[in-house]
Amino acid sequence: MTLPASMPDDLTKPLADRMRPRQLSEYIGQQHILKPGKPLYEAIKSGHLHSMIFWGPPGSGKTTLARIIAQHSDAEFIPISAVLSGVKDIRDAVAQAKQIQKGEHRPTVLFVDEVHRFNKSQQDAFLPHVEDGTVYFVGATTENPSFALNNALLSRARVYVLNSLVADDLLAVLNQALNDTVRGLGTLDIIMAEPIKQQFAQAADGDARRLLNLLEIAAELALAHDEREISESYATEVLSGGVRRFDNQGEEFYNQISALHKSVRGSSPDASLYWLCRMMDGGCDLSYLARRIVRMASEDIGNADPRALQIAINAWEAQERLGSPEGELSLAQAVVYLACAPKSNAVYMAYNAAMRDAKEHGSLPVPIHLRNAPTKLMKSLDYGKEYRYAHHEPEAYAAGENYFPEGLTGCRYYQPVDRGLELKIGEKLKHLKDLDNKYRK
Repeated sequence: MTLPASMPDDLTKPLADRMRPRQLSEYIGQQHILKPGKPLYEAIKSGHLHSMIFWGPPGSGKTTLARIIAQHSDAEFIPISAVLSGVKDIRDAVAQAKQIQKGEHRPTVLFVDEVHRFNKSQQDAFLPHVEDGTVYFVGATTENPSFALNNALLSRARVYVLNSLVADDLLAVLNQALNDTVRGLGTLDIIMAEPIKQQFAQAADGDARRLLNLLEIAAELALAHDEREISESYATEVLSGGVRRFDNQGEEFYNQISALHKSVRGSSPDASLYWLCRMMDGGCDLSYLARRIVRMASEDIGNADPRALQIAINAWEAQERLGSPEGELSLAQAVVYLACAPKSNAVYMAYNAAMRDAKEHGSLPVPIHLRNAPTKLMKSLDYGKEYRYAHHEPEAYAAGENYFPEGLTGCRYYQPVDRGLELKIGEKLKHLKDLDNKYRK
């Protein structure tokens, strides 16, 4: 793109950097924490600083908000990145803050981007300087602070959650960039039809930085052809191959698999299918999804419909044989079936209870009558003596027999629900229990 000679030099910087809001009135989004009456808004307007952590996805405005806070508080803004910095950089920043505090009597906002990438000792390095007021700590993270940050640091900072920008917010950012004649594209008279703007907002996936980068590329493409309008063809060229926000080890990944599992458990085939497609669209490993679907079949359906497990396994096998994209349909079929199937966690609960007893009670000896007796010595020790062969008993059931080790006799783990096949299983187990009671009388 050839810039007019009258443009200031800083317009050679990326559009996303140029359009970064410089005051609160320019900031778009996050009204849940920034509208009048909210604690953060009032703190910014009053200039009362406190240490804080911004937790949100990329492009939600964490760095920009930190800069605005420093400006409103007449504070020095010192940024460091946990990706590129170490303890030495922290010490240098603190030394700079002390000089400013002593010479200019101004506070310092120490902004740490990607703070979750610092290890425990690096995070601990901030604590004494936050305690004595040398710096106001503002951290930015895309990861859940509960897991990514030390409790000591969390206790000294307030966590604010920033959300992905919604479509209206993104459209406002886009229009702001198109119309701004000082920092934006206003002097270039770039034209975009409303449907094209909507496409860009959708492709940005909640990320304002991504939106502005896409807009800048599209504007350059149009101007390279001596055109001012970002047409449908230019939009298609720029937006093709967009990547959804998805991290196989991050918070959003586990949120989505949780939503999928709970939608299946809640018998919502439509929501289940949506979350499955969201994860597929985000590039999730299909083998991981297949494994989780098999788990759902056992954990939430179990013997209420034993076919669910077989269908899940068949779907996994079909996905592996067909590959992508044909194999995805088999996983979708399995998810829909699981969501519609009768639900039971009886086996899951029974398994957990039995495992708990197995661990807590140690190596209880197997009762003599249940022991194997392949040798004469074992038979002489009464191994297997008085064992009742169930097939020789009425209804092929040895009524009143005990199969537990001493101390656990009578334990009951599996309690079928009154749904699906387990309704019949429950009726059978009740009948067998009645036979036990008759035998013991």
